[in-house]
Formats: sequence, C-alpha cells, structure tokens
Amino acid sequence: MTERTTRTTVEQAFGAALYGEGAEAGLDTGASLLAADPSAGTQLALRGQEFVRRAWERGWQPADVMRIVVRDLEETPHGHIAARMIRAETARYEYLPPRWDAQLTDLPQDTSAGGVPRLDRFSYATAVLELYRLLLRLPPIEAVGPVPGESVARPVAGEPRELARIRALLAKAEATAYPPEAEALAAKAQELMTRHSVDAALLAARTHAKDTPVACRIGVDAPYETAKAALLDAVASANRCRAVWNSGFGFSTVVGFESDLEAVELLHTSLLVQSTAAMTRAEAEQRAGGRKRTKTFRQAFLAAYAHRIGDRLAAVAEEVTGRSQEGGLLPVLAARDVAVAGRTDDMFPQTVTTRVRGVSDGAGWAEGVAAADRARVSDRARAPGRAEVRGGTPR
Repeated sequence: MTERTTRTTVEQAFGAALYGEGAEAGLDTGASLLAADPSAGTQLALRGQEFVRRAWERGWQPADVMRIVVRDLEETPHGHIAARMIRAETARYEYLPPRWDAQLTDLPQDTSAGGVPRLDRFSYATAVLELYRLLLRLPPIEAVGPVPGESVARPVAGEPRELARIRALLAKAEATAYPPEAEALAAKAQELMTRHSVDAALLAARTHAKDTPVACRIGVDAPYETAKAALLDAVASANRCRAVWNSGFGFSTVVGFESDLEAVELLHTSLLVQSTAAMTRAEAEQRAGGRKRTKTFRQAFLAAYAHRIGDRLAAVAEEVTGRSQEGGLLPVLAARDVAVAGRTDDMFPQTVTTRVRGVSDGAGWAEGVAAADRARVSDRARAPGRAEVRGGTPR
C-alpha cells in the first residue's frame, strides 16, 4: 500500500476506535483495519509519539503516564507499548527536564525483540488503540517542570556529599532487622537533611541566589494509599515542603526547594520500605500468637507509623534548627516557608484535608506506633482514626 493509503487506514481506525460512538464495537473495527494493513506500523508508532507529546504538554511526565497505564490497562502489553513510545519520543531531545532520566530508567524493559510479548496483529492493534484512547483522555494537570525541548538549567553532575551520606544511612536502616537501629539511622538521616537544608538556605541568602520553590510528583500506590500519602506528607512537612495528594491519579505533588525535595524523595522511599518490613514482622508475630490479622491491621499499622514517624522527624528537625541559630537564620527560613506556601497555593488554589479512615484495629495501631518509635516512650499518640493527610487533595 502507498503511504497515503496507509495514512487513510490509520485515520479510519482512529475515527472508529478513538473518536466514534460505540467504543467497544469501534475498537474492534479499528483493530481490524490496522491488522489488515501490514504497512500501518510506522504511521501508528508516529501517531503514538504525538499522543505522548500531548501528554507532556498537559503536565504529565513519564512516571505519571506509566502509573495510569498500568493501573487502568495492563503492564503487559500496554505498559510495554507505552514505554517504547515514551523512549522513542524523548530520544529526540538532547537534554531532558530534571528527574526525567530516572523516570525513563524505571520504565518496563522490552521483553522481546519487538518490544512487547508476541501478539497476533489484531490483539496488538487492539492494545495500541486502547492505549491511545487512554492517552487522548488524560486531562490537564498541574505542571511540575518544563516539557522536553524547553530551555532548562542543566543540573550539576553528581550529588552533594550530604545526600550521599543520607543515602548510605538509609540503606543501612533498610538492611537491618533490628528496629531501634533502623529508627536511630532514620533519625540521623533526618538530622543531616535538616542541616543540609539550613546550609542551602543560608548560602542562597548570602549569595542572593534566585532560588525559588519547585515541585515534583511521587507515586502513592494502592493498597493503603491514604496511609502512604500520610507518610509522605509527614516527611514533606518535616523538611519544609508541602505535599498535595491526588487520590484519583495515584500520586502526591511535593512543593519545596530543590535540595529539600531531593531529601524528601530519599527518606520517603526508605521509610516506605522500612514500614512495610516492620508491618510484615508484626503480622508474623500476631499469627504466631494465634491472632489472625487482616487488612484492618495493616491499615491501622501504616496509619500509626506515619503519624508517629512524622512527630519524630519534626522533633529532630526542630532540634537541629534550634541549634543552628546563626544570624538571620529564622527570617531566611520563614521567607522560604512563605515562598513554598505561596507556590503551593498557586498550583492548588482549592484543596481539601483527608483523614485516614477505617482505622479500627487497636493492635495494628499499637504495633505501628512501636515500629516507628520503639526507642522512645511517649504517651502523645493520637487516637486511632485521626491521622491526617496535611496538604489535602485537589478538588
């Protein structure tokens, strides 16, 4: 077939499956048209890259797209097809926005020479059209950075020494099976994070650097996503950032200064690993004692963990800040807090506060508190069911 005929075939398939009435019947019609035209593959791939680019222009990033594809369709084959299109589209640019390289590294890897598991032509065309239909329906969301091709400041190679030390501490915390040691290491990491933040704030003030708040998105996956969002919010708040959870799309947007965002991403990822491991151990102990635990136990555990670890991180940060009373520090930090709050309000003019609900297992709550704060005894634990996700959810 000629290129013009192939283009017509693709347009007819799209008209039936993506834009026409009767979605399911149209999907079969479109897939049949594509399956009957062996030359449609190249044109179909190019159109897919266009849809991906439109997603970038609506505020989406590679990790956001993959999260929705895997959740609403399947990782195989839809996720693999999406990953291949994303790599092809982003390969056109010499430089990518910050954090995009890491997101591309995390994309599903090709599982066959063709990039996806072997499918017949009709099944493959159906999967592609289902994916394109999802991409077309992605709504605009808050942009957290430039799109590929826009002028961006290139990041300095490597990472600050403080972040390397924090990463090493958190790796040790994840590796140990001794809870008090893990908590002590996490507290030390928070101490270093706060010192790093204070140093960055003072340096920016002294050099009159044009340092402004930025934003990033962090996935919050099911199950127990409300409790996980609360954990991220606790980490963000302790590090002078704001977190806003979008429950519909499965991510939180964290707003803060760049050095603080990097630390929040590191600590949140580590604490999520640690809390899951601690929950697994607690469940095993409960079963060994003859008590069968369920989803309510895990929900209560993670909610309590998020609440108590938030208290602990905030206390460490406050102590470090109090010891760093250099001239002009408090006004500098206050100005940065105002800037972060202002940027958050600009991005999310309407939010609601979400509370962790369904926390009814007292044993789960007690175990979660103990896992987060085993080395320190306190009677200030909030009553079950009252853990709050500060920052809220966009209306």
